[in-house]
Amino acid sequence: MTSSTTDFLATARKAIGIEADGLRALSDTLDGSFVDAVEVILRAKGRVIVSGMGKSGHIGRKIAATLASTGTPAQFVHPAEASHGDLGMVTENDVALVLSNSGETPELSDIIAHTRRFRIPLIGVASRSDSTLLTQADVAIVLPRAAEACGTGVVPTTSTTMTLALGDALAVALMEHRAFTPEHFRIFHPGGKLGAKLSKVGDLMHVDLPLVSEDTPMPEALLTISQKGFGVVGVTDAGGALIGIVTDGDLRRHMAGLLDHSAGEVMTRAPRTIRPSELAEAAVAEMNSRKITCLFVVDEGRPVGILHIHDCLRAGVV
Repeated sequence: MTSSTTDFLATARKAIGIEADGLRALSDTLDGSFVDAVEVILRAKGRVIVSGMGKSGHIGRKIAATLASTGTPAQFVHPAEASHGDLGMVTENDVALVLSNSGETPELSDIIAHTRRFRIPLIGVASRSDSTLLTQADVAIVLPRAAEACGTGVVPTTSTTMTLALGDALAVALMEHRAFTPEHFRIFHPGGKLGAKLSKVGDLMHVDLPLVSEDTPMPEALLTISQKGFGVVGVTDAGGALIGIVTDGDLRRHMAGLLDHSAGEVMTRAPRTIRPSELAEAAVAEMNSRKITCLFVVDEGRPVGILHIHDCLRAGVV
């Protein structure tokens, strides 16, 4: 390892350490104003309008996205655009969450004035309790004094990290109050890897099932296997309950005189199944552990679908 590499790592660890100190200070200084902010948001009938300029604006966009994806309707409004018409997006049913490290950002003046004029609840986040933003806010959250990680004190680093963490803390507190579940999360994240991992078996299963009764002659059962294309056939009793499955392995084990048997004589009894309400990821885990490629989906003993490993692959579950 060269001396320059050592220097780079030392600088990185120092910067992360400074920001970690800032986060600890933020945690230690959280008080009733945080609780007030959560309660104001919960009472709002509209959205959380997040606004900030420069680096605070970038953090604000992420906070708005996190809130929106976790059950709290939110939207970022750029303060400069707000002054040129976007104030129309901010209604009396909303609550404003305005971010500014100094609390004196001039571009925020119009959106602050708008909230005061129309009595829109204003949550201000800044590092100075006597700043214009916090003295005007209904709820003032003061960021603790903490050194910026840049060493010069001029580049927003620790301050933006604290603001971001504060936004995450608000989102998590709101989630817990609303009992936000993975199912809710899936609704807001239908695409991408997260949506795939939270897909339900019922979302991916096929309902055109390869099924025969237990007294079906094997020539007919083989025809059903061929027609449906899953490489298996389920076997049901007189009441329609799934009692077995005929797989490739069953066919090989009964190769001698196969066509003289019935499906009930060849099948493997009590096959592995899964419920439609379970996560597709659980189905994949079951198939991998059993070294099988498909599962019948059963609801109260009756087959309602079939899921193939390829369906999960196409959906991005694995």
